[in-house]
Amino acid sequence: MRRSLAGAAAAVVLLMPLLAACAPSSTGEDDGTATDGQVVDGSSIDVDTRALRAQRAEVGLEDCVPGTGDGAVEGGLPALTLPCLGGGDAVDLADLRGPLVVNFWYSTCGPCRAELPVLAEFHDRHGDDVPLLGVDFNDPLPEAALELLADSDVTYPSVADTDGAVLADDTLRIVGFPTTAFVAADGTVSYVQAGEIESVDELEQLVADHLGVDL
Repeated sequence: MRRSLAGAAAAVVLLMPLLAACAPSSTGEDDGTATDGQVVDGSSIDVDTRALRAQRAEVGLEDCVPGTGDGAVEGGLPALTLPCLGGGDAVDLADLRGPLVVNFWYSTCGPCRAELPVLAEFHDRHGDDVPLLGVDFNDPLPEAALELLADSDVTYPSVADTDGAVLADDTLRIVGFPTTAFVAADGTVSYVQAGEIESVDELEQLVADHLGVDL
């Protein structure tokens, strides 16, 4: 009996990280796990105001660049036109062509915050060969998102998914954050990495494995 109770207790300990999973929220910091039912209403979130444009310029983010493709392809990114975080051109994700790395994040996600400096360094080294685009997911405070990018030395652009629409996409199948998609030259998503990328070396290897680009 004691052995059975000990085994049950050990199982509970192993399951605790899963049981403690929480959805994106506007306060505090969480572990990046998302559920469909806990997305805030983003219809009133404006990511392009005079103040945000000034903040974006101060951060030094590059311009959002619309894709060169002509609409959605099978197995590609969803047809979602998202505004540039802090102002600029909107981007239809379905028009994006690779080699490209697209990172889905939000400002109170702990693993996202840890990962951003890695992405920033990768972009500094390899942005001319493999561009990066961020997708800021369902952030109720865009100014906080921009502040985090500044603190993380990020200069690549992000678009804003204020309504959390990417959760419904069958290709990405996002269940938590951060999530990183690797987009091939034909617009197809060749791989989706769930969870934090911990080093530039790891990201370089993922790019080599899934986009065929040796850096």
